[in-house]
Amino acid sequence: MRVTPSRALLMGWFSFEGMGATAGDILARDVVGQWIARTGIPTDVALAPPFVGGVDWRVVSPADYAAIVFVCGPFGNGWPITDVLDRFAHCALFGMGLSLLQPLEEWNPFAFVIVRDSSSESNPDLSIGADLPRAPVVGVIKVHKQSEYGARGMHSRAHALIDELLMERKVARVAIDTRLEENEVGLRSVPEVVSVIGKMDAVVTTRLHGAVLALAQGIPALAIDPIDGGAKVSSQMKTIDWPCVVHIEHANLPTLEEALAYCLSDDAKLRARECTSRARRRIARLESDFITGLRSIVT
Repeated sequence: MRVTPSRALLMGWFSFEGMGATAGDILARDVVGQWIARTGIPTDVALAPPFVGGVDWRVVSPADYAAIVFVCGPFGNGWPITDVLDRFAHCALFGMGLSLLQPLEEWNPFAFVIVRDSSSESNPDLSIGADLPRAPVVGVIKVHKQSEYGARGMHSRAHALIDELLMERKVARVAIDTRLEENEVGLRSVPEVVSVIGKMDAVVTTRLHGAVLALAQGIPALAIDPIDGGAKVSSQMKTIDWPCVVHIEHANLPTLEEALAYCLSDDAKLRARECTSRARRRIARLESDFITGLRSIVT
């Protein structure tokens, strides 16, 4: 006796390699996946690299499924959609949150469809209904190689460690350049540089001003001194009493992981603010000394 299939296959542009699936596509998928889960209907998710954990729609048996649910994005009568429809011809097609490229009166392969937009109606994008996940935002500020330090400079090793560190953690990485003449990320002015740094949860940097401009705004900084034996970065961190500085000769992945975890803690944020307050009091005294000295010469 033939068993009637009772599974659904959830698909979208994340089901095809190289088709540019977005964060919004994944969030819309999760929304619809939660809706299906409430029905109790077993569901597989078709995924293609770089996404993992699902099934390959080209390999699974079409006979196992009663419905295809295609979620989010543009949808029209062309490849690869036509390949899916041919392979799962017996399945009911549900379209969820789609931008239809053709009017339904011209081409309607759906048993049920809720459009995002079409020639006749529109609805909110499904990703708006998702529980939006968050990740710590970490600014990466790398210093250029400084010839004045000669063989003592180990910038390449420091930057490779930073890259490895952030690959291992679920953080949103933001490249920041503090230079103004040739800024690698398009920042054009001091307010732009300061404002971007101020949006970070933490900063990882080999640049002195990367650490200073973060701490000045209460943003914890993992400062890596890229000069063997230490130079201006470690000297400045000692001067302002900021503890999270690593000399390149002592830098390794476990040490940096521990330091970054600290920088993302509430305790580090409090200490960064305290550090800045002390530094500003010292600068106020320096102002007084400078004015006294200047007046003694220029009268």
